[in-house]
Amino acid sequence: MNRKLKLIWDFKGSVSLKTAQHHCVHLKEYAAIEKLHFYEINHVEISDMHSIAFITVDEVDMKPVRDALKPHRGELG
Repeated sequence: MNRKLKLIWDFKGSVSLKTAQHHCVHLKEYAAIEKLHFYEINHVEISDMHSIAFITVDEVDMKPVRDALKPHRGELG
């Protein structure tokens, strides 16, 4: 069974939510261009000054995505 991994980008500051929302647009574009199978692309507002954008992919697809898009961190998805 293949594990799902969540690749995460952190955005901080007063416009972090809008930045995370916009980053999701680019993640969707990348997935479409690369024909990448993914489970979820979304954003979460952690606080007024911290939001994240993320993509959840299979572990076998993680390295090419990580190398191309350079997420800040990752976790089991």
